[in-house]
Amino acid sequence: MDPVEIERHLIELAEAAGLEVRGLTGGAFQPSEPEASSGVCRVRDSIWVLLAPSDSVEEHISVLVSALETHAAGFLEDRYLPPAVRQRIRGRPV
Repeated sequence: MDPVEIERHLIELAEAAGLEVRGLTGGAFQPSEPEASSGVCRVRDSIWVLLAPSDSVEEHISVLVSALETHAAGFLEDRYLPPAVRQRIRGRPV
């Protein structure tokens, strides 16, 4: 399974677990500011996973795995995960 497929599976898992996955748009507010990067944040009672288009697929995977481990660990226990996805969640790169 290639990294893009792993990212797609992780996005589907995050959404199924109730996390809000969003792609960031636009760039820095000021020319002197750095570009936005992917991350996880809480908005009211929701957990948002924000994916920046300037970040690599591997960075997206890292953010998604972190969000799932931190905010949906119980949800993952009872789910079937393709082996490549399970290895990423367990911290063993394929």
